[in-house]
Amino acid sequence: MRNIVVLGSTGSIGCQTLDIVRSFPDEFHVVGLAAGANHDLFRQQIAEFRPRAPGIDFMPMEDMVCLPEVDVIMAATTGAAGLQPTLNALRQGKAVALSNKEPIVMAGPLLKDYERKYGGAILPVDSEPSAIWQCIQGETNEIRRLIITASGGPFRTMPLEEMAAVTPEQALNHPTWQMGPKITIDSATLMNKAFEVIESHWLFDVPWENIEVVVHPQSTIHSMVEFTDGSVKAQLGPPSMRLPIQYALFYPERRRNPDDSLIPRLDTSIAQALDFRPMEPERYPCFDLALATTRQGKTYPTALSAADEVAVNAFLNGKIAFTDIYRVVESVVNTHQPTPAETLEALVAADTWATAEAERVVGKLG
Repeated sequence: MRNIVVLGSTGSIGCQTLDIVRSFPDEFHVVGLAAGANHDLFRQQIAEFRPRAPGIDFMPMEDMVCLPEVDVIMAATTGAAGLQPTLNALRQGKAVALSNKEPIVMAGPLLKDYERKYGGAILPVDSEPSAIWQCIQGETNEIRRLIITASGGPFRTMPLEEMAAVTPEQALNHPTWQMGPKITIDSATLMNKAFEVIESHWLFDVPWENIEVVVHPQSTIHSMVEFTDGSVKAQLGPPSMRLPIQYALFYPERRRNPDDSLIPRLDTSIAQALDFRPMEPERYPCFDLALATTRQGKTYPTALSAADEVAVNAFLNGKIAFTDIYRVVESVVNTHQPTPAETLEALVAADTWATAEAERVVGKLG
């Protein structure tokens, strides 16, 4: 029996995690749940899963993950909210199934240091890093290259001059994936893909120059790994987050889900194409901005993440144009005064400053 805490339980990944838990009632016990604004669904989850300790559903996330009986934490919050719970869990030697990219974008070196120092484990849940993780199992050979795929989002073929008029409804209409609003907008700007490159750099210790991104509209190949001899391994499957969730929760085992409809299988009986296209930098300026900013180190990645969170929220609420997301983030990182990213306090200070600065820029643009 694995004792699990789900952070962000009412979001897309949180709900799908609980789908997996329901499929294996003798394998998982929900110790704690934490959620944001969807109070009705949260109350339903509390009534269904009945976390073990009375009142645990109201315990702060950063304390909940430290409970001694907890084996694994599904970190599925959005934004910077997941940073402190993730660090606390690793400090306690827990396994963290990491769906929330922002903590490792903000504090990759610190998270890896905690993992090594305290004996915890970071288990990738995001589809592309999970694909890489699955491809390297059992391998002792040198990795020559990581190839991360991107669908290209809903505006892959839209004329560039029309991008400024994009509506939130259009941006939320992803062609292949069903996700939460923040990650869906990040997928439209390809900020999400930059975050996956950053995540993969830290998780797999692969140099920046050895990580590539290719547009793959079908979203069937989730990532590829090229080894030193030129051999390439790929992980394929229909677009579904339940498979990487289940893989992380049962790692190092693979288990068949009792509900065959829950995790779709690759249908090889029908004709289908697998296309690859180069990414257009001019279409996705957030991608290059994010990587250039992150490679500067210090608290720059924290400022990047905070600014993006504010900008995406502003776009979703009709305060700025789609193309203004880049302008907000660029303005914030260009004015950031970085400090060493060696402590939680330094990261929180940078996040607080960047959030306020991004809100100021949004107000100016609006």
